[in-house]
Amino acid sequence: MPAALAAVLVTVAPAASAATPATQPCAPLHSPTADYRAGDTVSHHGRNWSAKWWTRGENPAAGSAWADRGACTGGVSDFVIGEEEFDAIFPDRDPFYTYQGLIDALHAYPRFANVGTPQTRAREAAAFLTHADFESVGLKYVKEINEANYWRKCDDTQPFGCPAGREAYYGRGPIMFSWNFNYKAAGDALGIDLLNDPWLVERDPSVAWATALWYWNTQNGPGTMTSHDAMVGGAGFGETIRSLNGALECDGGNPASVAARVERYERITGIVGVAPGSGLTC
Repeated sequence: MPAALAAVLVTVAPAASAATPATQPCAPLHSPTADYRAGDTVSHHGRNWSAKWWTRGENPAAGSAWADRGACTGGVSDFVIGEEEFDAIFPDRDPFYTYQGLIDALHAYPRFANVGTPQTRAREAAAFLTHADFESVGLKYVKEINEANYWRKCDDTQPFGCPAGREAYYGRGPIMFSWNFNYKAAGDALGIDLLNDPWLVERDPSVAWATALWYWNTQNGPGTMTSHDAMVGGAGFGETIRSLNGALECDGGNPASVAARVERYERITGIVGVAPGSGLTC
C-alpha cells in the first residue's frame, strides 16, 4: 500500500460482512426492463432485494424502491466486468486472485460500480482494477515483497497497538493493504477481526478484495473525496490517484507514476469497452 494510505484512523459505518458466508440462495437476477410488484424478490450484485412497491428500471442498490435482504449465494453475477474480461486484464495473475473472490466481496459495498449510467459503472470498475493492477503488479503479488519494511507498518501510538506482532501489518492484497490502524478500521467495518488476524487477507481472496473495496468506498486518503465518489461524481480517474497516493504522486510529485497509472487505466477501459472519460491526471 502506498505511503499515502497510512492516514489517520477513520471510523466508518459497518459494511455487510465479506467474511460471513451468505446463507440464502440468490433470487432470479434483476432485470431493468421487468415490472415488479411489492414483495417481489430479485438478486443484484450478490445480494437479494425485495420490492417495496411497484417498480421498473430502478437499480436496487441505488434506488428507494428496494429493500436489501442481505447477501446471497449461487446466483448469476451481474458485475459490470465479466470473468473473460477479468482474465484479459490480469492474464498472469497469482492463482490466489480469483474472479469469484472479487464477486463474493462485492456484497460488502453494493453501490460500488453500481451507480449511474452503464458507462459510469464500467469506468469505476475499470479504475478500481487499474489501481489493483498497478499496486500488485498485475495481481502477481499477494503480499509485500520487502520483508525488511514489515516492522514499519505498526503504529504503536494507536491505543489498540499491534496485537498480532510488530511485523504483522505489511502490505497484502490487490492494493497492498497495510498498517495496523487500517486493519483495525477495515476489520471493524467488515465485521472480521483483522487486527488480531491480518493474515486472513492473504488466506481468503474475498477478504483481500474486500479490504481494497473498503478503502475505495470509504477513505479519502490524501484527497478530498473517496475514489468511489470521484468516479460517480465525474471528477475522474485522476482524483482516484489523489485519494490513493496523491501526497507522493500528484501535483508534480511523481509524474511518471501518474502516467503509468493512466496508461493502465486506458488499457483496461479498452478491454471493458468504455471511453476513459476526462480528468485522467492529478
